[in-house]
Amino acid sequence: MTSVLVDSNIFFDVMLGSDTAEWSAGKLVELGGKRPLVVNPIIWSEIGASFASPEALSRALSGLVLEKLSLSFEVAFRAGQAHRAYRRAGGLRERTLPDFLVGAHAEVEGHAVLTRDSRRYATYFPSLEIISPETHP
Repeated sequence: MTSVLVDSNIFFDVMLGSDTAEWSAGKLVELGGKRPLVVNPIIWSEIGASFASPEALSRALSGLVLEKLSLSFEVAFRAGQAHRAYRRAGGLRERTLPDFLVGAHAEVEGHAVLTRDSRRYATYFPSLEIISPETHP
């Protein structure tokens, strides 16, 4: 069973009540009942910026079973390669490495990605299983 790497924008949708909050919350519940949900230090740091302490972040996500995974050097290298391709294609420096680290982590370790921003993942990691509003309405 393929695990699902949950992108930070899914957590932000649910926590902040965006237009796609209902879809994001529904997918977390649906997928969490069928497949392991995972996060990595990049995702944890992105959502952690909204909390005063690690304990507060853990409490906010306590209703979810999330496996915390590390990143390998293979993942870091693949992310660098994808980011280089992005920059050569005219990508702006404002889009830093985090999205590429998340995509590379999913690709190298065989996770699906739950995100509402599928375009960059689909472009630079075309073999990924992407679960997004566009692919799974």
